[in-house]
Amino acid sequence: MGIKDLLRFMKPYVETAHIKKYAGKRVGIDAYSWLHKGAYSCSMELCLNSEGDKKLQYLNYFMHRINMLRHYKITPVVVFDGGNLPCKSATEDERHKRRKTNRDQATLKLKEGNVAGAVELFQRAVSVTPSMAHHLIQILKSENIEFVVAPYEADAQLAYLSNLKEEKNGIVAVISEDSDLLAYGCPAVFFKMDAHGNGQEVVLDHVFSCDTRVPSFRHFNKDLFTGMCVLAGCDFLPSVPGIGITRAYNLVSKYRNLDRVLSMLKFEKGDQMPEDYTKSFREAVAVFHHARIYDVSLKRMKHLKPIPEELLQFLDEELDFLGPEILPSLAMSIAQGNIDPCTMEAFDVFPSKVNHVSTANIKKISGPFSRQEAFTQASKDSSVFAISSSKSRKETTVVETTQASGAEQTQCPFMDESECLEEAVALQNMICPSISTRKMVAEAKKSHRKEVLKVPDNNPFRKRKVEEFEPDEMDSVTELVSAVTDVESLEVICTIPESQQSVESKPVKRIELKRVTKEKKVKRSNSQSSENKKNTILNFFSRV
Repeated sequence: MGIKDLLRFMKPYVETAHIKKYAGKRVGIDAYSWLHKGAYSCSMELCLNSEGDKKLQYLNYFMHRINMLRHYKITPVVVFDGGNLPCKSATEDERHKRRKTNRDQATLKLKEGNVAGAVELFQRAVSVTPSMAHHLIQILKSENIEFVVAPYEADAQLAYLSNLKEEKNGIVAVISEDSDLLAYGCPAVFFKMDAHGNGQEVVLDHVFSCDTRVPSFRHFNKDLFTGMCVLAGCDFLPSVPGIGITRAYNLVSKYRNLDRVLSMLKFEKGDQMPEDYTKSFREAVAVFHHARIYDVSLKRMKHLKPIPEELLQFLDEELDFLGPEILPSLAMSIAQGNIDPCTMEAFDVFPSKVNHVSTANIKKISGPFSRQEAFTQASKDSSVFAISSSKSRKETTVVETTQASGAEQTQCPFMDESECLEEAVALQNMICPSISTRKMVAEAKKSHRKEVLKVPDNNPFRKRKVEEFEPDEMDSVTELVSAVTDVESLEVICTIPESQQSVESKPVKRIELKRVTKEKKVKRSNSQSSENKKNTILNFFSRV
């Protein structure tokens, strides 16, 4: 992963530092680098897809470091990888085969009883999936941590944020394990950060300005530096046989022109150099300079840097190697973590109702009738709707799910009178549910919270001053308060679960609740007074 041997070659420019130097600043985080390191502790559970809390240790690892950054007053900006680039397909296929081989060998060792050997192979076989990233995103949302999912490479998105000013939500440094970030031109990269915040940092301005260290990059610029990295071999293009990082540096340092370097390389290597290497080289350099990124302010994709006209003519305006163009609405859904960037399908939030969601059919409904339209039922042959709403916007996102047969979508008819009545009863239950219903909902929310959001409670850097009440505790408190408080009259709409025909035929009943306690007191006092009267009369006649 990254440029082979680049950090070793640039060792004179690697400085030991502590992350607290960026206190009060915004720092970007390569999410998949931390997820990979966190997955090593639970690699066997992830590869075998076993159940248990240990399977979620990678979340514990990630949030511990997030809390450490916040402890040092650093604002973390988490960036996730998106879809795979076409020019990176060969590298991804090779990695997939290598992981599969390690997984098969680990399974055999586990059957033989060699657990230690199996764990070592499982660590080589584990991979980070969009589902794992989505699980982490839910926790980041609950903790109000800023994040974005890149349309393709997270490194390009981090490079874009690094070149923005701080007042425009830019970042001053990137925490990662990938040396590709230097080829993308990130000004400062923080490598190998441990659990205490210690790490190693490379600042590009120091690399280009220092002339006392060897190797010297005094006569380099970012374009020549990126060209040197591509010559040494990267994820988008393997190097020519016999060309490593040292040889690539010597060629670029000598000629200081990438076209001349390619000409001399072709003359020296002859048949060892592929025929289409020049075109592939230009495309790989273009990925580092002009990758597609997501602009949060514009809410659409754009290039990291504008593509010059000369390069467009050389490439015949074919930019598919940068990844296909994505519609703004779809790119925004990917950036917000609502859609799998690889399969382009919505994450299965409600698996019992929605099985396959096509992101090509996303509609936004706004206005006062959006909620009514969202509740309209589709016919049996039409698609199913998954509804999600946002507090910040008065609009409802409706995701249509098409059938596997690929039949054409039909417009949903409006509900008839019986269906409207049924929906009205259901809405009333949502607005004013009974006590048992509220308890059931509270228990469901409590169990879901324990299952998903139990990981962020591992923050050793801060103490919670305010105790958080559970929903069921709040319900019990409200019931006590309502029982003690004297209420003159309270109208409650009670709905009795009945069949569809009974709901259609019978209107909704209204019951007026009176002060029960007061009536009981009145009856008790009346009975006592009558008994006292009877006792006094009997005593009088007995004395007579």
